[in-house]
Amino acid sequence: MNTIHTIQLMDTHAGGDVSRIVTGGIDLLPGATVREQMEYLRDDADGLRELLLTEPYGIAEMSVDLLVPPCDPQAVAGYIIMEVMGYPIYSGSNTLCTATAVLESGIVAKQEGVQHFKLEAPAGLVNIEATVKNGVVEAVTCEGLPSYIDTYRATINVPDIGEVTYSIAYSGGFYALVEAEALGFKLVREEERALADCAYKIVEAIKAERGFSHYTLGDVGPLPFLHFMGPEERIAEGYVRSRSTTYVHPGVICRSTTGTGTSARLALMHYEGRLALGDKLETVSLRETGFIGTFTGTHTEGAYQVVENTITGRSYVLAKSDIVINCGDPLVYCGNLHHILSDRHSFMAESGQ
Repeated sequence: MNTIHTIQLMDTHAGGDVSRIVTGGIDLLPGATVREQMEYLRDDADGLRELLLTEPYGIAEMSVDLLVPPCDPQAVAGYIIMEVMGYPIYSGSNTLCTATAVLESGIVAKQEGVQHFKLEAPAGLVNIEATVKNGVVEAVTCEGLPSYIDTYRATINVPDIGEVTYSIAYSGGFYALVEAEALGFKLVREEERALADCAYKIVEAIKAERGFSHYTLGDVGPLPFLHFMGPEERIAEGYVRSRSTTYVHPGVICRSTTGTGTSARLALMHYEGRLALGDKLETVSLRETGFIGTFTGTHTEGAYQVVENTITGRSYVLAKSDIVINCGDPLVYCGNLHHILSDRHSFMAESGQ
């Protein structure tokens, strides 16, 4: 007899990056914090991520965010981020999408104008500011993770490319930051495949040469991301716009510029002495979508000047659906799913919705 489960989803996107918000059908996870629950999924129940990001249900370019009851009483909801490369502790676009889903699902009641609440990510509490007009979530501003420059303008010889100058920022993950024009790119959509191939070669060369360590988290794994930076255009005093593209996995270029990529750019601009409090950077993607990063402050952590920032964007709801998981389907592997799947549990039910 085939075992059949259903899970509830709200598909959203921010800047073109699709985030599947799992709102029900998953059992409560062990762990005293959302970070511990994320680690449980990563180490013992990775089947949910694999299921929803591969055929027949999804593709590698998507993300998944599992809503869970918050562990911190200040938060209205917790969320665990799943991407093709694993389990990032934070993501700007996923946070924008999760905040919108929390409002659209009624976990937090919409209020006309500006409202505030907190979410609990694996990285900790995240302050959210949402703007609602005529019942529609028109903008969300979320805190970016404290970001800093680890390495400034190093060089490396990359096979088939030559000498590449790069900086390394941490903004929720380590990013290699490179100038697009120096590598022959204009950052237009027709270059997407070539950008992915170029980024892969640079990232692999850097990974082979060295690793990176966060000042409190320690070893967070090999370098995963690369951000191509286009020329900066000054739109107004304290407001700069730049075309940008983020590589996250072999063959995968994000549809958006990414929130963490934008935070990494702010860290670099501050390191170079080009930011004043309140200055904004708008990053524009290959698909002409954008996020706005705002420099909100700085503090010192050991040898690093750490940049505090926010990311503003908009998320759209694409669909609300039930996914049917038939464990008798030869394309579906349920081996890492049985102990977390339940047709009875819903985060919205736990929240009284």
